[in-house]
Amino acid sequence: MDEKKFNAIMIFLVPQIIQLITENEGIDEMAATRKFYESEVYALLEQEDTKLWHFSPLTLFHMFEEERTNGVFVIPEEV
Repeated sequence: MDEKKFNAIMIFLVPQIIQLITENEGIDEMAATRKFYESEVYALLEQEDTKLWHFSPLTLFHMFEEERTNGVFVIPEEV
């Protein structure tokens, strides 16, 4: 995928994940953004070749929550 398309996907996905974090954790957008950007989920999402961008914002949010709760997360297998 070319960089423009990947960036467009990221611009679409990341705000939705941050919104889910703010709603579920009761924190403001700035704090939610900071937490997400510091996560391993975001680090992998940022790399196009990991293909994490194929997942829905809700799935990525659950991965983020799993990482925060357990210190690790599982990448779901695609069916």
